Amino acid sequence: MKVTVIGAGNGGLSIASHLALKGHKVNLYSIFKEELEPIISKGGIELEGAEEEGFAVLNKVSDNIKLALDGAELIMIVTPANAHAKIAKDCAPYLKDNQVVILNPGRTGGALEFNKILIEEKIKNKPIIGEAQTLIYACRKISPTKAVIYGVKKSLSVASFPAKNIEKLMKVLNRAYPQFVPAANVLQTSLNNIGAIFHPAPTILNSARIESGEKFDYYHEGITPVVATVLENIDRERVEVAKALKVEAQSAIDFLRESYGVEGNSLYQAIQNNIAYKGVKAPKAVNTRYLTEDIPMSLVPIASIGHQLGILTPNIDSIIKIGSTMLKTDFWKLGRTVEKLGLNNLSSTGIINLVNG
Repeated sequence: MKVTVIGAGNGGLSIASHLALKGHKVNLYSIFKEELEPIISKGGIELEGAEEEGFAVLNKVSDNIKLALDGAELIMIVTPANAHAKIAKDCAPYLKDNQVVILNPGRTGGALEFNKILIEEKIKNKPIIGEAQTLIYACRKISPTKAVIYGVKKSLSVASFPAKNIEKLMKVLNRAYPQFVPAANVLQTSLNNIGAIFHPAPTILNSARIESGEKFDYYHEGITPVVATVLENIDRERVEVAKALKVEAQSAIDFLRESYGVEGNSLYQAIQNNIAYKGVKAPKAVNTRYLTEDIPMSLVPIASIGHQLGILTPNIDSIIKIGSTMLKTDFWKLGRTVEKLGLNNLSSTGIINLVNG
């Protein structure tokens, strides 16, 4: 299959090299030419950790989006969610209606935002748009031309926008990744974004430790009983928004139970019992993707949808406000509001009907 991977970071290099080693014809694109030059010079990417590890020779490596997208059946976008809107605009003139575009992951509202941009660009023959709940790999880019895959998820939800396109999406995507399973719609993948719970609030509540240069375990030391109480309340608000949209959202504690097999009478206990979090260090700076990506691309859309539906989200609102103040950035202005998602003035029924198509 002809695949284009957009993004040359941890996930982008891993996906591009792994799919190439599995026999697919892979193009790699990045807006940053300096990211691609070492790969062009070396002739490919070295991959470790996967069953198909080795040296992956790519079909094309380019910072020319038209060239990179030419002939692609599957387009895997593997960038921070903050870049999705620009990528949609850059890709728009060259997309075809027989292509499948997957956001890896979409965070909250990624596919909706992507679709809204294509509408604004007056694209008539839109591709099938989908979003993954999270990244398929645990992986790292350890040099400009080398990636390591530490683990591959056995099952991962993906949704199409609108939901009626899911069979067409799965037919293409499963040729590359049989692990993907269909979700009901993009509300299910978006509102089960656990990063929205585990990233912004603990970072803000440990900001003095981070800014002073203290090295500590992000989960086991950074999430104390009091911090966990804040997370539980943020999580409760997310679940309420999901319920209003008839989405069976998994609570944070249920996520830990299902994903890691850990138990606990509280979120704090479950986190402490999760040995997979042992040694995971806190960010080295407050200006981290845990705030700059997860607030505008995860918390803002949850709160914005909640406000429109009359659901109170005071704890989420507080994290958005404090994060904006700390980083001197208006995350509400930058974030995925209902207007940017194409959901403004819609009732819960209207939103459900829109995503289901």
